[in-house]
Amino acid sequence: MTQLSLFDSEDLYEFPKDLLEYSEHFLSPHEADKLKAHLLETAPWKQRTQKMYDKTVLTPRLTAWYGDPKTDYPLGNGEVDNNVWTPELFSLKERIEETFGYQFNSVLLNLYRDHNDSVAWHRDKESRYGKRPVIASVSLGQTRNFDFRKKDHHQSKYSLPLPHGSLLIMKGDLQENWEHRIAKSVTSMKERINLTFRLVREE
Repeated sequence: MTQLSLFDSEDLYEFPKDLLEYSEHFLSPHEADKLKAHLLETAPWKQRTQKMYDKTVLTPRLTAWYGDPKTDYPLGNGEVDNNVWTPELFSLKERIEETFGYQFNSVLLNLYRDHNDSVAWHRDKESRYGKRPVIASVSLGQTRNFDFRKKDHHQSKYSLPLPHGSLLIMKGDLQENWEHRIAKSVTSMKERINLTFRLVREE
């Protein structure tokens, strides 16, 4: 596992291999360029709302959901439209499954339009993901830092840049003990698409 840099420090921390797997060049530049252009043009992007401190606010990013039947899942304040797999997304899902041996039945797409878009600290602990979910995250476009911190020890923060075509797999007890985010940036940035492949269980 590639080492992660500690916030505001030259120190490095090697993340446990039972929590993360990382492939910096999972997709070739050509493959990543082609998929990014396809998704920007064809995905049914929507900006959703969510509750924060008793207020309803717009999420600072756009989303779209694809998957098998009965994998609809609520994001924000409403049910997400379950779009049928496109050949491109289904082929990528199968490639990840064959390479790493995991299974997925859905994918959440996030579009970060510029440096102002973000996702706050959170854990993917919804019951329909199971107790120790495996989530495969493919990054397209602008490199953004993926930040981690211990759930009960916020002083310990780590950061991993996720470049165009990279793949990060979160697994084990990561969602139980760690939070993650994509922060806003003071530096101007272009769009980034993040695809998180998941296994959603029927309730």
